[in-house]
Amino acid sequence: MKRYRAIMAVLLFFAVLLAVPLEMKGEAATTKMKPLIYDEAGLLNQEEYDVLNSMANQYGAERETDIIIVTTMNPDNRDVMKMTQDFYDDHGPGYDRSQGNAVILTMDMRNREVYLAGFYKAERYLDDDRLDKIRHEISPDLTNGNYGLAFQKYILSAHRYLAIRPGVNPDSIFFKGWLHLAVALGLASIIVGKMVSNSGGRVTVNRQTYEDGSTSGVLEHRDEYLHTTTTKRKIEKSSSSSSSGGGGTTSGGHSHSGSRGSF
Repeated sequence: MKRYRAIMAVLLFFAVLLAVPLEMKGEAATTKMKPLIYDEAGLLNQEEYDVLNSMANQYGAERETDIIIVTTMNPDNRDVMKMTQDFYDDHGPGYDRSQGNAVILTMDMRNREVYLAGFYKAERYLDDDRLDKIRHEISPDLTNGNYGLAFQKYILSAHRYLAIRPGVNPDSIFFKGWLHLAVALGLASIIVGKMVSNSGGRVTVNRQTYEDGSTSGVLEHRDEYLHTTTTKRKIEKSSSSSSSGGGGTTSGGHSHSGSRGSF
């Protein structure tokens, strides 16, 4: 009975462990809802706008970074990177101060281009490579006109990457939730298995119980070398470039990371 209770206690412990969210989120600071979605191109309805603005405020507060979306029909045909830089200089976004931590996604509907830029903390945590990853993730939805879905993915990905220290691969399996679940289940199985096995008698029968040492052994062994065949294959290099332009510095002197591409 004591052994049974111990097993049940272990199972209960891991059940509680798995019930805890795999990604611990910092508590969002109690702040006034800020306008973080600037849909000048009119791509969103009111419900989509409200949901996205609420998400941007919540997830941005948890990472102390403004997560911003700007859409424009670009009537003056300005460069999308320059528009993003001027938006930062003119509006001065930042979580706790003007021109502070911010990541901006700008969509130029005229030229079908998108640009992502990270400032201050976001410049470090959302470097060019990580912004490239986000842009590649959302580009198919942008191309298909699924703007609301693409913007949600952008907010969630920026939130996730802002929690992973710079220089670490954010796509490592060690950051995958399923790995944490598998490890917990594996540990539970091992512990319970040991407890169950120890509850019975010890098995003393092994291979030598039925083996005749005087007659057992390898009868014959032979290695025969035939031939070796070597082939050569030219590795083709891709002719397309994955360069996205990277970051830069605004007219106001604020450096930023960046990723640029068409959709």
